[in-house]
Amino acid sequence: MIVVDTNIICYRYMASRHSEAANAAWARDSHWIVPFLWRSEFRNVLAGAMRRRSITVESAIEIANLAEAALAENEFSISASAVLQLVSQSGCSAYDCEFVALAREQKVPLITGDRRILHDFPKLAIPLDEFVRR
Repeated sequence: MIVVDTNIICYRYMASRHSEAANAAWARDSHWIVPFLWRSEFRNVLAGAMRRRSITVESAIEIANLAEAALAENEFSISASAVLQLVSQSGCSAYDCEFVALAREQKVPLITGDRRILHDFPKLAIPLDEFVRR
């Protein structure tokens, strides 16, 4: 079991230069867990892609449905105190700290490409490419 941030989910469900690594991470460990926040972040990424006209609304809906179905049973609520404690100890946003808090709570690694998270939480966060190479 691993926590993945929204970027990793995007790489898995939307074509990018990181998609191969995200798919390899899924092949290695498909028990991805996430805070409920991921849905809003993911939808925002899809909205941006629609506005840039890189995907259609129909494609965005299909992508959202696929990702939501895959993660529906693996979503967690995170306490405000856990998130705010992490915010106070780092330069990360509250959004990012939701993923960190979940990883800490579940005692599993957080797979991310976010440099700030990797810098501020080196004992919990693992870069996607490093996770795939292990």
